[in-house]
Amino acid sequence: MALRFLRRKARALAQGSVAPLLTDSSVHVSPPVAPALTNSEAEDDSDSSTKPIKPNTKKDTASMFQAGGDSHKEKKTKKKALPKAAGEGSEGEASESPQKNSNKKGKGKKSKKKEERPPSPVIEVDNLEDFVLRPAPQGVTIKCRVTRDKKGMDRGLYPTYYLHLDNEKKVFLLAGRKRKKSKTSNYLISIDPTDLSRGGENFIGKLRSNLMGTKFTVFDNGVNPDRANADWSNVRQELSAVVYETNVLGFKGPRKMTVIIPGMNSDNERVPIRPRNDNDGLLTRWQNKNMDNLIELHNKAPVWNDETQSYVLNFHGRVTHASVKNFQIVHSSDSDYIVMQFGRVADDAFTMDYNYPMCAVQAFAIALSSFDGKLACE
Repeated sequence: MALRFLRRKARALAQGSVAPLLTDSSVHVSPPVAPALTNSEAEDDSDSSTKPIKPNTKKDTASMFQAGGDSHKEKKTKKKALPKAAGEGSEGEASESPQKNSNKKGKGKKSKKKEERPPSPVIEVDNLEDFVLRPAPQGVTIKCRVTRDKKGMDRGLYPTYYLHLDNEKKVFLLAGRKRKKSKTSNYLISIDPTDLSRGGENFIGKLRSNLMGTKFTVFDNGVNPDRANADWSNVRQELSAVVYETNVLGFKGPRKMTVIIPGMNSDNERVPIRPRNDNDGLLTRWQNKNMDNLIELHNKAPVWNDETQSYVLNFHGRVTHASVKNFQIVHSSDSDYIVMQFGRVADDAFTMDYNYPMCAVQAFAIALSSFDGKLACE
């Protein structure tokens, strides 16, 4: 028995750190169970996660998200320099310098102490509005941190969420908050942390759910189709859709998510999806199996761990707390390429990392959908 335990422990260390997806109280088991994340397991997580997330750089990575040729280009395209990591500018090269995790923050190369989490490479944010809508460069993982502010009179029910780059500069990217007087869950997303109004010039997008709170659509800041101009260039784009599988039987376990995003054209630009009505959106196309120019993604299935009595995923040290909200988004063609991952590191702090072809607004909105109360999914 002891030999079997040691072998299992050695195998876990060899595979890298894992974080429980659920606490043991969320999983129905007959025998008594150990805590989902003990101190010794937290130490193992710190020591074994020595590298930042390294995206799979296979030649066919971009082809997984390809939608078509030049016919899908926008008439009005902006050619801006893509953000680059400090030095060489690629996550693959950045990962050559291993960084270990611990419970104390490091100060870069000068510090001898272990860092809590591998930070994001230095990202140049020249124009914030362009940056948050621009797909992540291929080969670079954009590492971010989401914080939840529940202070104030009504923020217990309507907290504000902030997105920053998870590096030394902590560059602000986005803020989001649930609207109070809406029939369905509706989150406004802004590029100004002090301006979360629908009519403000800093409004960059929104997240809207259906009545049950199981399906969500992400829009940019374009106008409603009813106010379209002659060429429809001002109409809002649908950037993503999220579907949470309903749980009618009441079984406890990890959530199941489907994410639909627009495909990429031959220039690695997002294909614009501008529905003319509610029956032409991402969700309707997906339900009708009309996947032209669309990409379907799923959350990576966690693995049950007998030792911790919980579902676990390998977050490479970026997630330290068990939570039902922890997830990784992948393409069915390559489950090792993490398009996006999100997970808890403190009571009101989370890490959010995304890769090509996602942009910050898409990833942040998907993360916001995980906070919304989905009674039909729990």
